[in-house]
Amino acid sequence: MLTLVGKFRWTIIGLFVGAMVINYLSRSVLGVAAPVILAEQKISNVEYGWITGAFQLGVMLQPAAGYFLDSVGLRIGFAICVAVWSLVTMAHGLVNGWFGFAALRGLLGLAEGSAQPAGQKLVAEWFPSRERGIAGGIYNIGASFGAVFAPPLVAWAVMVHSWRLAFVVAGGIGLIWSVLWFLHYNSPMRHRRLSQAERDYILNNQEQRLAARAEKPAVLALARRRDLWGIALPRLLADPVWGMLSFWMPLYLARVRGFDLGQIALFAWLPFLAADLGCLFGPAVVAFLQRRGIDLVDARRWAFTLGALLMTGMAFVGFATNPYAAIALLCLGGFAHQTLSVTVITLASDLFARNEVATAAGMAGLAGNLGVLVFSLSLGQMVDRVGYEPFFILLGVLDLVGAVILWTLVRKPR
Repeated sequence: MLTLVGKFRWTIIGLFVGAMVINYLSRSVLGVAAPVILAEQKISNVEYGWITGAFQLGVMLQPAAGYFLDSVGLRIGFAICVAVWSLVTMAHGLVNGWFGFAALRGLLGLAEGSAQPAGQKLVAEWFPSRERGIAGGIYNIGASFGAVFAPPLVAWAVMVHSWRLAFVVAGGIGLIWSVLWFLHYNSPMRHRRLSQAERDYILNNQEQRLAARAEKPAVLALARRRDLWGIALPRLLADPVWGMLSFWMPLYLARVRGFDLGQIALFAWLPFLAADLGCLFGPAVVAFLQRRGIDLVDARRWAFTLGALLMTGMAFVGFATNPYAAIALLCLGGFAHQTLSVTVITLASDLFARNEVATAAGMAGLAGNLGVLVFSLSLGQMVDRVGYEPFFILLGVLDLVGAVILWTLVRKPR
């Protein structure tokens, strides 16, 4: 249950939502524009697989981004990261050929990989345990909204000028946001607009075992903790769904379902809208279970398991004879993914100390993006031979394995 003690921390999470919107808008523009870009630039499916793979290679360096944020702090560190990814996004409008796109996608992934570690560090510092789930769900809504805005932005840019304009607009918005973040953000201990009552509430309701320590995060020590593997491996298996929706769904709708750019703009945002609801559903399930006496970690594991069961609907996308039934199943997949994804991501703030949470979240993010990389490269290499159906079946069952791992490896804190 949310407390009425102060509200400024919710303003801070609202500001961070803007970063997540911009982050996923910037990365989603390419996927939406892919049917136009691939035809114009004569880029094959295999080459497009390498382009999306380059992004995942960059994002896999999330541990470095998390370590940077833990070391420098969120105010300066995240402002730099957003400014860098915004400039790289704008540069997409200047390149030609698959290799140029691949190089920029690698740089974009490196900078954008800071978003989830930053979000977990923000949630850990500003929210007690009973509020972290809903706070994490709220900021992850930004991810879905960014993907929702990408289809109409690309359609508008193509009508007004070209697909290149969409990258310039997305990058320009990010530069403006980075300045606003630097001017308005600070930690709870230093923020001048935070009331003393709310500051005391935040600090007094943090778990003592998770208090920040003076030393920098020990990466090797973190890598030996089974808790880290308990959240990293489920992300390895879960995140390919988001890669499918962001990078491959527009191509699937165009080449398999016969959608044109206008229809893609009309329908491709719907799975991400469903994902927004999943961002709130997962934390709501956790809160419901906690009110009935279930431990926080167990409640998160049950919410993940429920999302994994819902995800089995993705297995039937390729077999749907009606294209709108396929869209509905993709919406179910988006909802299920964010239900379980927000849940497992938030576990980092429940298990790791404040001075290491961004690093731990980044290491788990490395695993998640490795899953997207392997999936994307496999899809690019094999889709012309075997079609999309086997990949949808795989996405439908992988999270069940992730649920087993989560229950096996993650231990409740003592």
